[in-house]
Amino acid sequence: MTGMSYQQLEARFTRLHRYAHLGAMAGWDQLTMMPEGGSEARAEAMAELSVLMHDTLTSPEVRRLLDDIDPSTLEPEQQANLREMRREVRDATVMPAELVEAQSLAGARCESVWRTCRPNNDWQGFLPTFREVVRLSREEARIRAEALGCGRYEALLRKFEPGLTLKALETIFDDMRQWLPGLLIEAVECQRGREPVMPQGPFGEDDQRRLGERVMAWLGFDFDHGRLDVSLHPFCGGVPDDVRLTTRYRSDECLTALMGIIHETGHARYEQNLPLAWRAQPAGRARSMAVHESQSLSLEMQLGRSAPFIRTLQPWLVESLGDQPAFEVENLIHLAQQVEPGLIRVDADEVSYPAHILLRFDIERALIEGEIEVEDIPERWDEGMQRLLGLDTRGNYRDGCLQDIHWTDGSFGYFPTYSLGAMLAAQLMAAARRAEPQLDARIADGDPGLLLEWLKTHVWQQGSLTETSELIQRATGEALDPEYYRRHLRERYVDGH
Repeated sequence: MTGMSYQQLEARFTRLHRYAHLGAMAGWDQLTMMPEGGSEARAEAMAELSVLMHDTLTSPEVRRLLDDIDPSTLEPEQQANLREMRREVRDATVMPAELVEAQSLAGARCESVWRTCRPNNDWQGFLPTFREVVRLSREEARIRAEALGCGRYEALLRKFEPGLTLKALETIFDDMRQWLPGLLIEAVECQRGREPVMPQGPFGEDDQRRLGERVMAWLGFDFDHGRLDVSLHPFCGGVPDDVRLTTRYRSDECLTALMGIIHETGHARYEQNLPLAWRAQPAGRARSMAVHESQSLSLEMQLGRSAPFIRTLQPWLVESLGDQPAFEVENLIHLAQQVEPGLIRVDADEVSYPAHILLRFDIERALIEGEIEVEDIPERWDEGMQRLLGLDTRGNYRDGCLQDIHWTDGSFGYFPTYSLGAMLAAQLMAAARRAEPQLDARIADGDPGLLLEWLKTHVWQQGSLTETSELIQRATGEALDPEYYRRHLRERYVDGH
């Protein structure tokens, strides 16, 4: 009976995978190609699909099949898949279908309003739809917290990072608050008097796109199963068989879009190399958002801003965009490793970036816990930016609390995974260097193959066959240790100068 029940469950989750495929494509189109007038109809269609998926996942038949299975009769990989099935069903069952539908509708509407309000610096216009997203997110947090026996914000954290506790996260972040400000001051001081030459545009969008696609190909991106497009906020979406990347271009500057492409390619390589045999099952999905972000940051930060990579990139940059003083190798290295606190998170340098995450973590935790209301966010934002980065954002909502898309669909608890991912990326790179002593020399020769193959073996093809802690232990030989991250930043930005 167990074997038949397990096979029936796999069939149900294959169906859910196909529904998710359609939802991913509708979401990609919504953010890239859809005309503005289609937003309400698309919101309703996506809400309908979310309810269909929720009903399929939480049906009495699925719960009966789960109860029928004796895990000891399954193969180890099937046991891992069953564990992930049960996690998904548990997380979905606590949520009422009407709340799932309401959240999907509110998120789609809020994202549409955000598209208009951000360029217009219109925080007041954004508030009504955002207020509804927050109300529904608080309700979700309450329901999940009661089911899990934890705090409300922690309940949302666990959606993106299963097993993570708020206490563990606060310990990591509190430690980072101690050393980050001083390291940032040191890094800025080390670069004083060595201002890099800035690239002089204009740079054509087609030229930038071709350069980006060349770098994507060098990193092994499979264009038969994915593509690059443009959106207001860069992202990676789709499904492993059809991965969609986006970036945004500026005519007066070229490196931001390129680094964004490299970042999203890290996500894409992970998705394209998940275990094929488990592609339609929960065990075949990416392990967690921190692991996902570790892959994008392994390519963007660990590799993409390194001197060996810049030396490989330089002739391609000249060939694509023309020669100029800014494109000299040493100047490009200075540009890639320049530390200069700025307003925009996605454009931030590697040292100041964690401060952006601390800011968002502090605000969204207080928001979900009911300590502040949406009207309080700009004041909290201005205070945090001044304290953490010494920047004035008063009245600048566009480059302040309206800059990110994540909160529009209620993705509270997501932001911390960026810094956790950066920490894991540093630890993974250290492990890869120990395993492959020629890794940096090969990259300097224009061959990233050793690094990519190591990541494929130790992260990408593991999917969710293990828990996050076990994946990290197997890949690096130890538990997550933020000290690798601090050491990496100090060696690149302070001791290296």
